[in-house]
Amino acid sequence: MDIIEPCAFPLSERSLRRTALDYGPLALVRRHASWTDFLSDPARTDGRLLLFTTRGAQNFTDFAFQPGDTLLMGQESAGAPEHVHAAAQARLIVPIAPGARSLNLVTAAAIGLAEALRQTGGFPAGPQTR
Repeated sequence: MDIIEPCAFPLSERSLRRTALDYGPLALVRRHASWTDFLSDPARTDGRLLLFTTRGAQNFTDFAFQPGDTLLMGQESAGAPEHVHAAAQARLIVPIAPGARSLNLVTAAAIGLAEALRQTGGFPAGPQTR
C-alpha cells in the first residue's frame, strides 16, 4: 500500500496496526511526500495507473485488470486531483444504488482490489483455515 501525502485522514503507525489487525505484518506500506515522489519511486512498477472515481468512464467489472496494475483512490471527501485523473490510464467506477451519494473509501478500495485479484489470480490458493 502506498500512501501519497498529503493524506486526507490521520494515519499513524498505531492506527495502521489497529486497522490492519492480523494483516499488518503482511503489508508493505510506503509513504510518499508527493505525487511526484510516488511516480519516481524505483519500487513502483511500470504497470498501469487505474483511478477509481465517481467520475469514472468505465464500470470496474467491465475492465480487464492485469498483473502490475496500480489501483488509485482519491480522498474520500474530494476525490483525486486533476493531475491524478490526467495520469491515469483508466478511470473506473464502482456503481452504487440510485440516490446514494458514494461508498466510503475502504469499501470501494476493497471491492476494486477483490475484482483485480480475482481476474489476475492473485487470491491465495486453497482453503483458508484458522
